[in-house]
Amino acid sequence: MNYSVLIVDDDVKLVELLKTYFIKENFMVYTAGDGIAALQLIRQYKPSLMILDLMLPGMDGKEVCRRVRRDNDLPIIMLTAKDDEADRLVGLEIGADDYVTKPFSIKEVIARVKAILRRVHGEVVEPKHILRFRDMVIDLEQHVVKRGDAVLELTPIEFKLLEILMRSPKRVFNRLQLMENTHGFAFDGYERTIDAHIRNLRRKVEPDSKNPQYILTVYGVGYKFAGEVNEEN
Repeated sequence: MNYSVLIVDDDVKLVELLKTYFIKENFMVYTAGDGIAALQLIRQYKPSLMILDLMLPGMDGKEVCRRVRRDNDLPIIMLTAKDDEADRLVGLEIGADDYVTKPFSIKEVIARVKAILRRVHGEVVEPKHILRFRDMVIDLEQHVVKRGDAVLELTPIEFKLLEILMRSPKRVFNRLQLMENTHGFAFDGYERTIDAHIRNLRRKVEPDSKNPQYILTVYGVGYKFAGEVNEEN
């Protein structure tokens, strides 16, 4: 499959550098220097993934991410020049799938992009495979999650997290294990990104995210899914 990537950054030299490397990897590449142009390109070309700078002129990366997430599960990797962990996690809080802190290795960015695309597009799922717990159902073939009659809008990372936890109910996963299974790699210092994804996932799937019933924290270890999950074909 031929993938396309949208690179959004006002640093022209960086954009051209990324573009050169992605073209060598056989990607179709679109570029934008601001948020408005990025949103227009998404509507026009429907790229496979977006690399989005947090700091943009006019509409910043946070607002672009929020608008995309209203009706689109486009995978997003956020770029940020800030070193503080709270700033690095802000993109994840609003729906980004991953982040990279500037300055970064081009090879690392490409590896992360490929890992996300493999996870989103490369898995073969058995037809009509269903995971069910209480009033929540995850349809792996249709890539749909419902609680009752409501369809829950999850990002690719959130969907994968939920699938992993539901496939092994009551098993405790540490953050590095979840990072490896959702991102395709696990680096020390990055595993806390899982906490941000779990918070976002709980807001969407839990009846009361402050008192979770489905995704439980095992303090000092990680997370587990509560209860027995029924699997159906």
